[in-house]
Amino acid sequence: MSLRQRILDDMKAAMKARDSERLSAIRLLLAAVKQREVDERIELDDAGVIAVVERAVKQRRDAADQYAAAGRSELAAAERFEIDVLSTYLPERLDDDEIEAAIAEAMAERACNGPADMGRLMSALKPLLAGRADMARVSALARKALAALA
Repeated sequence: MSLRQRILDDMKAAMKARDSERLSAIRLLLAAVKQREVDERIELDDAGVIAVVERAVKQRRDAADQYAAAGRSELAAAERFEIDVLSTYLPERLDDDEIEAAIAEAMAERACNGPADMGRLMSALKPLLAGRADMARVSALARKALAALA
């Protein structure tokens, strides 16, 4: 079953259960997927849908932080609920040990020998880890590993 079909099935289940908050979050996600398809004139595969979900989660995380900083705890809680709903559509996250192993393997393949090779290393890691790890965290760990070589 494709990820898109799973999202549609979850939307139907939320409609039947009359879970309006969950239904709203899923509808917003489907609207974002459809918008990207229309804008780019393509039909998204699972990887494309995952990219849309990641972007939506990141937007909601930023909004929740801003609401919390402004003292609007009820709005921050609503954003966190949507993050929880949307996160179910993301693949399992890798831990730091798995990320570091992938970085070490990519460094060996690319013969990286210092911080100047950061771009080459990240271009090798992005297709491997996108959707499975926070790329900001991957970048920080890669920078640390490259600095250790210098």
